[in-house]
Amino acid sequence: MAENPNPNTGSKERKVKGKVEIDIQKCKGCELCTAACKEQALSLSEGINIKGYRYIIANNEVCTGCVNCALVCPDAVITVYRTHPKKKPEDVTPTDIREQLQSLVVPVK
Repeated sequence: MAENPNPNTGSKERKVKGKVEIDIQKCKGCELCTAACKEQALSLSEGINIKGYRYIIANNEVCTGCVNCALVCPDAVITVYRTHPKKKPEDVTPTDIREQLQSLVVPVK
């Protein structure tokens, strides 16, 4: 029998993780996203937003970044970010960024 790679959670290590951000003040709590979430990472809050609706809250610990919730949201109040925990963040800033910005600000004569 294979040994569980992550004995604390009872599930295997995920390669891709997700982070869900919800604009809770615009959320109407329709729960379409909770039905679309296969990981059961979304649930209805106990509190209410400024419009008087119970809003959706996310458990980002179990999110895989599948984006199903954002696709079904009728008000587009959900944003999903994917992260790769094994990869280090890459700095993609060009080394000559100062020169590029300077050429845009000060026209060449």
